[in-house]
Amino acid sequence: MPEDQRPQGSDALRVLTSGRLEVEGRMPWSSNGTYLTSVTAGAAALKAIYKPRDAERPLWDFPDGLFRREVAAFELDRRLGWGLVPETVLRADGPLGTGSLQRFVDADFEQHYFTLLEEGGHHDQLRLMAAFDVVANNADRKGGHCLIDARGHIWGIDHGLCFHESFKLRTVIWDFAGDELALDTLDDLRRLTGDGPGPALERLLTETELQAMQRRASALVRAGRLPAPRTERPYPWPLV
Repeated sequence: MPEDQRPQGSDALRVLTSGRLEVEGRMPWSSNGTYLTSVTAGAAALKAIYKPRDAERPLWDFPDGLFRREVAAFELDRRLGWGLVPETVLRADGPLGTGSLQRFVDADFEQHYFTLLEEGGHHDQLRLMAAFDVVANNADRKGGHCLIDARGHIWGIDHGLCFHESFKLRTVIWDFAGDELALDTLDDLRRLTGDGPGPALERLLTETELQAMQRRASALVRAGRLPAPRTERPYPWPLV
């Protein structure tokens, strides 16, 4: 099915939530178990990335349950209304157990952050991605985690290492450090801090993690611009 005919938005969420999962294979180069699946619900079908809890490697600096952070990243993005994270749901009935299920982005996989940066028309989307990573406290924004689809829309993927209560921001997107944030971006952040994270995020993250997220959003609003690196290790590895 051509990409422009595949379910997106609320239709994709319906398929991801209730569709039948079939694992097609394991994704290469993933440190944790990550699987390409087909998901069907009636006549609707899509490809999705399935990350089961039981295939996660324990980490010394992050608690178990990275799959929940994948879902939380989508819920934060939906709360902000930015459209950066592909539709992602929690599935307790996956073929390999409980995990996250995210719509697969049929992207130009020759492209990544560093190639997208060369085109000035992408800069607004990349600045927004940088702001999202600050709020989510993304500890692993590699260049290959920025995907561009056939419509020219840039998506962010791989958000398992987000939302830690301690500052852990590691990202390749530092080229816009010091740039002022757009007024509508600041309005969205003010709404997040004023209205609170909402029930979906409250089910996925701890109270301490939510409070830290709100503080990061408030600090971004006060600054009005994207931050510069503030640690000795501001970049992930590998970069792409």
